[in-house]
Amino acid sequence: MIRGKKMLHKYLFAFILSGCMLSGLFAEAQQTTTVFSDSVRVQKDLFEIIREAMKKPPVDKQNKKGSLLLIPIVASNPATGFMVGAGGQYAWKLKASDRYSTFNLSAQLTTKGQKMIFLKNNIYTAGNRLFLSGDWRYLIFSQPTYGLGTNAPDGGILDYQFGLSGIETTIDSLAQPMQFDHAKFHQTISFEIKENIYAGIGYNFDSYSNIVDEKLRLMPGDSLITSHFAYNSFYEFSTKRYYSSAVNLSVSYDSRDNIINPYKGYYALISWRGGLKMLGNKENTSFYQLEYRSYHAVSVKNPRHLVALWAMGNFSPAGELPYMLLPATAYDQRGRSGRGYVQGRYRGNNLVYAESEYRFPISRNGILGGVVFLNMITTDNPVIQLQLFDAVKPGYGFGLRVMADKYSRTNVALDFGFGNRSGGFYLNVSETF
Repeated sequence: MIRGKKMLHKYLFAFILSGCMLSGLFAEAQQTTTVFSDSVRVQKDLFEIIREAMKKPPVDKQNKKGSLLLIPIVASNPATGFMVGAGGQYAWKLKASDRYSTFNLSAQLTTKGQKMIFLKNNIYTAGNRLFLSGDWRYLIFSQPTYGLGTNAPDGGILDYQFGLSGIETTIDSLAQPMQFDHAKFHQTISFEIKENIYAGIGYNFDSYSNIVDEKLRLMPGDSLITSHFAYNSFYEFSTKRYYSSAVNLSVSYDSRDNIINPYKGYYALISWRGGLKMLGNKENTSFYQLEYRSYHAVSVKNPRHLVALWAMGNFSPAGELPYMLLPATAYDQRGRSGRGYVQGRYRGNNLVYAESEYRFPISRNGILGGVVFLNMITTDNPVIQLQLFDAVKPGYGFGLRVMADKYSRTNVALDFGFGNRSGGFYLNVSETF
């Protein structure tokens, strides 16, 4: 029975990946020949409904270059507990023919004592000639880790066999809580070299400090070696603080009609992140990323009926990066991958992720919409010879969308995600991908 489930998970994962990689062969012709009606004219947004309820005249915002959305943040997941805060998004375009740019800022507090500030930018200059993308954040955070590989905690630290100073470990749960401060500054500028094709260069800085490995015990006769301590000690990284300072080179293709809420188009990225010694790193390191997204209409009359596909791969050579810098669940720019699992639940030197989402309108006026989604993740663990796709974990769920601004297509998104003995609900601005 267990083997049958594993095979089913692999088949589902392969199905999603195949859909992501091959969808262009079947949908490109339809997307280039289908003419959608002006969705702005056939639907309303939250701003209009509120004005109607107050019996105020409508306001024409179609020629307005920017829109500001502020929302309270109320959410819950196992990593943070109950979360409250505030977030905002400013969306604008310099000219009517330009793509929308976005600037997001949020601050959050949680019942687990975590404090988080996020600032993210995705900005197009005039004529879409330059594209700036950034992820800045500062976290006073706590997070459980579970070891490497999507079989954790089935394998995990007891299978590492590192033999650290002859200390024996006791059998214990592999949910290993950690406290740390995390500073992140990722910023890239990309130059359009041909229509929809961009070449980018950037700088990525990540710092982990004030690390407290709560379950770590090194007393003889009463010891517990955690995954973080074992990995970093084996590869001679500090277990208290470390950082990565890296240059980023990338090539991307982006034909999406709107980066906030695409109705059609494709996005593909190939990037290399090099932590060079000249930038302050102990050794030269490499981190590779591949990403693909596409959006496919299933209705000629209403573009909000669509299937969205997302595939992502992160790859790092064994032993080059410290434990918390390895690829993991929800480590993408928006922290949206792996709905149904806590951030960092699955970690490895290499990670492959795929997701499929069906998006659809609910109300006739376009205010309410919905999504259903299925995702899959696999990570490796070279120490125990666990390869990618040897263990695959699925997630699934559904969500509600409220159209807050129909011109920029900004939705307020409420999602419920479920994984393997895991789950949570999420409140965000804009789509997951």
